[in-house]
Amino acid sequence: MIRAYKFLMRPTVGQAQALSEMLRDHCSLYNGALQECRDSFRHVSRTSITYGQQSGQLKEIRAFDLERQGRWSFSSQQATLRRLDKAFGAFFRRIKAGETPGYPRFRGVNWFDTVDFAKDGDGCRWDSTPHDPVTRVRFQGVGHVKVNQHRAVVGKVKTVSVKREGRKWFVVLTAEQDRPEPLPPTGSVAGIDLGIASFLTDSNGVHVPNPRHGRKAAAKLEAAQQALSRFPRRKAEDRTKNHQRAVEKVATLHGKVRRQRLDHAHKTALALVREHDFIAHEDLKIRNMSKAPAPKPDPGTPGTFLPNGAAAKSGLNRCIADAGWGVFLTILYAKAESAGREVIAVDPRNTSRTCPECGHTAKENRPTQEKFHCVSCGHQAHADVVGATNVLRAGLVRRYANQA
Repeated sequence: MIRAYKFLMRPTVGQAQALSEMLRDHCSLYNGALQECRDSFRHVSRTSITYGQQSGQLKEIRAFDLERQGRWSFSSQQATLRRLDKAFGAFFRRIKAGETPGYPRFRGVNWFDTVDFAKDGDGCRWDSTPHDPVTRVRFQGVGHVKVNQHRAVVGKVKTVSVKREGRKWFVVLTAEQDRPEPLPPTGSVAGIDLGIASFLTDSNGVHVPNPRHGRKAAAKLEAAQQALSRFPRRKAEDRTKNHQRAVEKVATLHGKVRRQRLDHAHKTALALVREHDFIAHEDLKIRNMSKAPAPKPDPGTPGTFLPNGAAAKSGLNRCIADAGWGVFLTILYAKAESAGREVIAVDPRNTSRTCPECGHTAKENRPTQEKFHCVSCGHQAHADVVGATNVLRAGLVRRYANQA
């Protein structure tokens, strides 16, 4: 199996400048390749340039611009071109599926924050000084950079990436390793119901509160964004020091909320994986749930629109984004795979409206957000617990059907 590791790097001032220049030059390569694709399709032959054709031009580009493109790893530049090829592949795939995707966009220097190396030892070297007590990673054109390795890397390192987050630099590794020993079985199964009032409720009646990290930081974020809005929009190199500090403050606050949300997701998923052998959850279409409502034209007055509940829906969308269900489910699946647990997604329709006692399904069974009262048999319970119970039953049905 493949596992990723992320470590903080501690570059010197000169190394940090070199890393910034590496991102800048790879961003320039990405934008230049994108411009070539646009020009070829619109003005030349109405055909797209392939990754192979652009990769074949790298040798000439490096020879023409030795000071910038020629100082970096050839394989990392190929990875940048492959990144653009994947963007076009996703664009055409969505078109064939009938969706309305956005065309691949040019990247600003501040929006291009990652450089990939396809193979350890080709333009980079992880733990390049194994006899040194300090772990270092070496990058072509940068040198040996200190790494704060807070845990051991198990397995053979396959790929290496450099990532910038604000003023911090990270190295991201992927390592191929044997499947770990599964956790001992507990004999417990659970269904989980994700929500807003409670982040998670399981079929045993346990409620995990929603931390609402984004809402708690909303006041500070609003003040920081208002301070930033007073500065005119400029390129990064043209900003004043006060402007740059305002940008960094907003980014720091967003980064803190993101780390808090990840920490909560990791801890919650780990607790579930340790306690249960089988976990069922709703197969939520989060992107569809957080879409803005369609406008309602007023048939009596052309050019005007009727109220469509957009204000209330925007508040709900913020709560869904703040909860981070998608990130949590991704982490849950990864931890379950490592622990030898089973996770199954089930259809979420009517899970909170179906009585677990008699099976009656009706909208009236859930008179309020928290209360469930079956109009057929009179069964009463917490609505989220009822939903989690029905999710577990549906998950067990799918589990036994798959085994059969």
